[in-house]
Amino acid sequence: MVALLAVLGLVCGPFIRAVADYYDDPPSRGGPPGPGLGKSGVLPARWAERAGVEVGAAVVVALVGWRAGVPYAGFALVGFALAVIDQRTYTLPDLITLPAYPLLALTLLPTGGLPAALLGGLALAACYGLLWFLRPDAMGLGDVKLAGLIGMAAAALGWQAWVVAAFAGQVCGALYAVALVAGGGGSRRTEFPFGPFMVLGALAALCLGL
Repeated sequence: MVALLAVLGLVCGPFIRAVADYYDDPPSRGGPPGPGLGKSGVLPARWAERAGVEVGAAVVVALVGWRAGVPYAGFALVGFALAVIDQRTYTLPDLITLPAYPLLALTLLPTGGLPAALLGGLALAACYGLLWFLRPDAMGLGDVKLAGLIGMAAAALGWQAWVVAAFAGQVCGALYAVALVAGGGGSRRTEFPFGPFMVLGALAALCLGL
């Protein structure tokens, strides 16, 4: 089963890159979907970096499926895709995030943890919603919607996993910000995509088997 999940990640890798390419340079900005310049102002990754998306998806989906269970593999795939897209484009598309809610609920139904998942998703989305309300310049609504998905997946596994997922993303983001400032690569006002750190914290919580 772990091998099958790894194959699933490899197969979905090109689609993840295609979606990231689309949001990097959508047709409305002057051309067909394809590799664009995006926020970084540089051409997309070379072959090795592009292959890294497929390998990364395979590793993440297989690892989460092995450690947390097959029902969580779908969240791992969606989370990885959103992290890649956000890292490249500073965007967490509603076309991916919103449909993921019912799909995640369906995959979690056999685990018996759906009631806890719904409560956990609502709670974490509310926490991030409050942060967005207090500091709308520091957090986007896309992060709030992603938080709901993370809360669902983590709470279905257990409330200890929910706590780890909730705080690990914040810690990872804070450490990156400190390193960025300390290394002279930015200032306290430098913006960076927060979605990848949220997903990293969630995946860590799922893989710890709490």
